[in-house]
Amino acid sequence: MSPATSAPEAAPAGHPAVAIWFSAPGCGVCGVLRPRIRALFEQAFPRVRWLEVDTAAQPALAAQHQVFTIPTLLVFLDGREFLRRARNFSPAEVRDALERPYGLLFGE
Repeated sequence: MSPATSAPEAAPAGHPAVAIWFSAPGCGVCGVLRPRIRALFEQAFPRVRWLEVDTAAQPALAAQHQVFTIPTLLVFLDGREFLRRARNFSPAEVRDALERPYGLLFGE
């Protein structure tokens, strides 16, 4: 898995799997949930490119992706939005939603 990347363009094009984490400074839920979700992707979905967007610094980018609450996780598979989770969600919920499609996409 590639290192965390600030995503000024946050474009999923060119990568078979992209996760975009939207958060903002001072968001308590974001601070607690981000390391758990990031660890899940590093362990279970290492081929997913991880991007992070600070919605306070890049509000237009958040609006472009129709993100109006934080934290929000978007996962794109084959260039299409596959998963969107916002505010209250768990790593287990994300893992359950992605295990099968990830395995099919990468032959694992």
